[in-house]
Amino acid sequence: MKLAFTVTQQQRLIELDASGDIDGLVFNNEQERDLSFRELNRELVQKNKQRLHRLREETMRPAVRELESLLIQALNKAGFVEVATPTTMSAGMLGKMGITRKHPLWEQVYWLGKNTCLRPMLAPNLYYLLGRLSKTWPSPVRIFEVGQCFRKESKGARHLSEFTMLNMVEMGNSADSQKRLEEMADLVMKTAGIDYRFEGENSEVYGNTTDVMVDDVEIASGATGPHPLDVNWDIADSWAGVGFGLERLIMAKEGFNNIRRVGRSLIYLDGARLNV
Repeated sequence: MKLAFTVTQQQRLIELDASGDIDGLVFNNEQERDLSFRELNRELVQKNKQRLHRLREETMRPAVRELESLLIQALNKAGFVEVATPTTMSAGMLGKMGITRKHPLWEQVYWLGKNTCLRPMLAPNLYYLLGRLSKTWPSPVRIFEVGQCFRKESKGARHLSEFTMLNMVEMGNSADSQKRLEEMADLVMKTAGIDYRFEGENSEVYGNTTDVMVDDVEIASGATGPHPLDVNWDIADSWAGVGFGLERLIMAKEGFNNIRRVGRSLIYLDGARLNV
């Protein structure tokens, strides 16, 4: 009878970012299986130690923070102004996005009280700023934010409950908002150095959207306006916006199998497991 890795062995290898191929490995006996586990474990431990060494001796910053800096510089150079908005959000702000108690996203929100939550997205705050800046700044208005968002995401290798978003939006520049959205997404992906493709999708908030895909992983999602939500924010001009998950960008760039390696953690540091 063929044997697979034990549950404990599989868990250890997954923690060290073994590829999904381990699920299909089978062995003739326990001795062969355990020998293979020790060899693979030794190899993955060495890779984790090398990454920790690189952090201390070379980069001195986690890859997510390095990428954040590169993207901020690129967006500033392209004329986008960085903004910083509160991490907490009111139920009323979510309501303007159509997220009420009957909406699927409602149950994923971390509520701090009856009417206050940790923001599950950056879009409401950026919408709010656009509505006001458009009365002061000449067109086009270009802003972006990099910040933490929080959702009770389903468990899996691609989801985090606390994650970093980069949202960028441009309002009042081009009649072809879709083309502009793709140009904005291209700027980010080229700066990150990652090949990608566009794919149409349907969003629970915006309806028709454009996703940025790397293999089968969604890295970003974008939308254009005018949009039915705009009236809630006193916006009447055309716009294009796209939001990126920075941890997913790093996951794709580094070839990691589990996004938790690059999230905020006390178990992993810059992609390396600490208990090696």
